Amino acid sequence: MAVVRQAGVLLLAALIMSRGLFAQDSAVVVTASPADQVKVLLRPTEIRYMQQESVLLPPTAKIKGLYVNAWAFGSPKLWQLVRLADETEINAFVVDVKDDTGCLLYPSTVPTAEQIGANRCVRAKDARARLDTLAAHHIYAIARIVVAKDPLLAERKGAWSVKDRVTGELWRDRINSAWVDAYNDSVWIYSAQLAHEAAQMGFQEVQFDYVRFPDEPRERMATAIFPAHRSGQTQREAVREHVALLKDRLKTSGVPVTFDIFGLTASATGDLGIGQVWEDFVSVADVVLPMVYPSHYYRGAFGYAWPNGQPYRIVRSALTEALKRSEPLPGSAEIRPFLQAFTLGRRLPRYTPFEIREQIRAVEDLGITSWVLWNPRSVYQRGSLRPKQSAEPAAGASVSSRGGR
Repeated sequence: MAVVRQAGVLLLAALIMSRGLFAQDSAVVVTASPADQVKVLLRPTEIRYMQQESVLLPPTAKIKGLYVNAWAFGSPKLWQLVRLADETEINAFVVDVKDDTGCLLYPSTVPTAEQIGANRCVRAKDARARLDTLAAHHIYAIARIVVAKDPLLAERKGAWSVKDRVTGELWRDRINSAWVDAYNDSVWIYSAQLAHEAAQMGFQEVQFDYVRFPDEPRERMATAIFPAHRSGQTQREAVREHVALLKDRLKTSGVPVTFDIFGLTASATGDLGIGQVWEDFVSVADVVLPMVYPSHYYRGAFGYAWPNGQPYRIVRSALTEALKRSEPLPGSAEIRPFLQAFTLGRRLPRYTPFEIREQIRAVEDLGITSWVLWNPRSVYQRGSLRPKQSAEPAAGASVSSRGGR
């Protein structure tokens, strides 16, 4: 049992607002029911004029989610997405708290955020009220925080940034974006502080992305200098050490700690040149989210000449590898894949509800009960989702790099 005390806590605020009431410094108690569903029980002695009641939240093993970028979350488009969740199987949103620009969803009190001016480009100053709306609609709120690709932090904290070997200025990737040094503890601590704040704000899970080094060609990486690199330390060792740091620093937050990783990580024997190794994540995380987008697999992957045209087979093959890698590890993290809900490249197919549904079918055929759809514009096709009344997959199922990022 965990007791969470905070002003305007997400679920409590939603319940109060639904009755036209307001309370501060209220408390909730989170427990697990015999049916393995999370219940939030309100303490009636601390809330005026309210009776005790409970709100059911989806357990992490049954997440059906959508990625919601910060612009969508802060605009009227959010209400369209909430309506979509009301009417379909969707029960969770992954929301950008810090995206790959370094800008924040809401004003932060984290000192580093204040120092670098991250509060000057917030996307939703009314984020708390919007989170209350998600709670009122029983939508599980997940805070996505980008770690190593943070041009704002790199530009304002030069000592934390990757440098160009020739010029000594900021090193930049193919799209001219600056990165921070993933060897540097301070980079990860900043993300941990933002994640802790997001949990206090009311997000029910924190999810870290870009937990890696840049995926750039070898010749470009040869021009990069990482000032915090210790002699003999590998990229894999740095990522593994800092993933553990994030998990440790969020122990008191009371929320699951999850990580987005390349889908190829489950199949690769090395670290893909970015420091990511499957076992390093699943042995620490509560949930790992491999990005198994068919468009991101190379020609010939799993024996298919055109992976993007094989949504079912690629997703099933990738997740089969993931399950095999996790099986020998006791207590390994839950697998919750990111699936492709966007069209990439000039060659067909366009990703219609059929292609999206084929990926979901592959997930469920392996007995995995959670997934998240990714579309960088946060545009989703209703036809790819089951209606609310038939949202659960049929009984009898066996048990056991994304667009723009």
